[in-house]
Amino acid sequence: MGYIEIDKGHLTNLEYALKLELIRTNRNGSYASTTIVGCNTRKYHGLLVVPQENFDDINHVLLSSADITIVQRDAEFNLGIHKYKGGNYSPKGHKYIHGFESNPIPKLTYRVGGVVFSMERIFSETSARIYIKYTLEDAHSPTTIKLRPYLAFRSIHELTKENSIANTGFVSAKNGISMQMYEGFTPIFMQFNKSVEYRHEPAWYKDIEYMKEANRGYSAHEDLLVPGYFEFPIKKGESVIFQASTDEGNPTTFQRAFKTEQTKRIPRDSFSNNLANSAQQFIIRRENSVQLAAGLPWHGRWGRDTLISLAGITLVQGDVALFKAVLDSLVKEMKNDLFPNKGTGENKNYLSSDTSLWFFRTLQQYIEFTGDEEWVWKKYGGLMKGILNRYRNGIPEMGLYVDEKGLVYAELEKTPLTWMDAVLHGTPVTQRPGYAVEVNALWYNAVAFVMYLATKNIDAQFVLSWNPVQRTIDAAFLNAFTHPQRHLVCDYIAKDHCSWDVRPNMLFAASLPFSPLSIDQKKKILDVVRQELLTPRGIRTLSPKNAKYKSVYDGNIEARDQAYHQGTAWPWLLGAYVEAYLKIYGKSGLSEMKKLVAGFEEEMRMNGLGTISELYNGDPPHHGKGAVSQAWSVAEMRRIIWLIDKTENE
Repeated sequence: MGYIEIDKGHLTNLEYALKLELIRTNRNGSYASTTIVGCNTRKYHGLLVVPQENFDDINHVLLSSADITIVQRDAEFNLGIHKYKGGNYSPKGHKYIHGFESNPIPKLTYRVGGVVFSMERIFSETSARIYIKYTLEDAHSPTTIKLRPYLAFRSIHELTKENSIANTGFVSAKNGISMQMYEGFTPIFMQFNKSVEYRHEPAWYKDIEYMKEANRGYSAHEDLLVPGYFEFPIKKGESVIFQASTDEGNPTTFQRAFKTEQTKRIPRDSFSNNLANSAQQFIIRRENSVQLAAGLPWHGRWGRDTLISLAGITLVQGDVALFKAVLDSLVKEMKNDLFPNKGTGENKNYLSSDTSLWFFRTLQQYIEFTGDEEWVWKKYGGLMKGILNRYRNGIPEMGLYVDEKGLVYAELEKTPLTWMDAVLHGTPVTQRPGYAVEVNALWYNAVAFVMYLATKNIDAQFVLSWNPVQRTIDAAFLNAFTHPQRHLVCDYIAKDHCSWDVRPNMLFAASLPFSPLSIDQKKKILDVVRQELLTPRGIRTLSPKNAKYKSVYDGNIEARDQAYHQGTAWPWLLGAYVEAYLKIYGKSGLSEMKKLVAGFEEEMRMNGLGTISELYNGDPPHHGKGAVSQAWSVAEMRRIIWLIDKTENE
């Protein structure tokens, strides 16, 4: 049995199968995504989803799906499946599915009477192009195939309806056609590697329902255009390749291109290989930049997520060049010595008290992987000093300043400035104003790190200027965030109020290379986290003992945002937990940490196949929620494995 293989019983059970999603990207931001049985449950699903230059480079669904019908002796068997308004599924092609495997690419096998038919999909690594390979494995009579494309031509954030503006005409192409439903879009070319007959019978299929959107309280019904159908005979043992692309292709190259793309894929035969395969999906190469998508399919490039994810995505696999390219691209978008938190281009947002401080941790991780302190100081020594001075001088637009004791205070009305940034009806759910523990842990770590490098590189002016801060910050942190009668660290201090809510943010004070906490204090933090926050799928954002605890991330936007950082478990936080644990307990802690990693193996066959979700419900059975595949979830799991191997080999 393959590493990711789903049996017929699960595939024909829609309650189970529709929870399993596939997503593949290329390096320019395009992607293909759907459920394992091909029934789209999100408006973000589609077989060819491509950024549109004329529409702010936002991803647009061009080809939503492609239904296959097998024709034998005048009998037709439609292998497609769509859900319509009212809860009706039509057709019900999932009942013919016999098996699924994914090594290295997804393959569905269907049985219809004496026919055995398989479908394999592969998304081009470099261009907006999907290949679908159809193979007639077995048949006892002449067989014909019909393919009906479902076209959307709309943003991933919107839905479309039947309209008179749509251009339902087509232009002939080699072994296929091209269509451009609206002005300004790139056309879609639909071609085959053999001659086919195309019958143009445009029709709108109305009220297709996306159940995930309905559950999230959003509009969930749209009309899709089926322009007609392609028809061709197929012989036993024959494979036919269908290509959908924004560029016209040469059909004689399709078979070779399919094989070439397949050989590039990392085998999906192990947990670590699935993580490596998933890590590649977040890389986006544009003309003058290399970015990391925060989460798939809908999150774009976020500064904080990039800095946290970068080592796990690049350095774990030894790709130093990619690490530097992504970091250089992000540095180019800095403004006044601050990294952007979210957005790109004109839509960048710099309102974050911690994003720029993660830069120092990212460089520390570079040193941990490469040992190259010299490059860090020569390349980014000036920038690091600039960021520290920016904080020390205050950032009025964020209400941020460094007080006389050396601690960072930040508060902006109705604006969350930490990673716990959900906003509901214009009000932060977990604003955490004032002195946030992880912000000050990152600040302490940054100051100590640059002081270490400056001292080593004899930067006397910087050392002299920052000595007063370093002398006071240790005691100030301990006095502000610790209490002799409590076994945890204060989460944040707003004015004179200290929040003792049990949250994971204190973990960073225990895990970062430079910390004012003692070993005993770090052990107490780990004990509290293990007892109240640790789950098999990540670290809870709030203790279940708290009256504000909400474990289930589901329902409309209001229900989801109330739970987002109020009890849901986040896999990326395990990175700090494991790092702190192994620093303190060394090899004696390996067994427990390995169990955490092993627990995620089953997740490769759940939710987003072969990857790790953004977050999970805080209580069992810990269903995956949020983005199907999240960069820092995958990255930190890879780094955890590296930390375990490193500790084991020391």
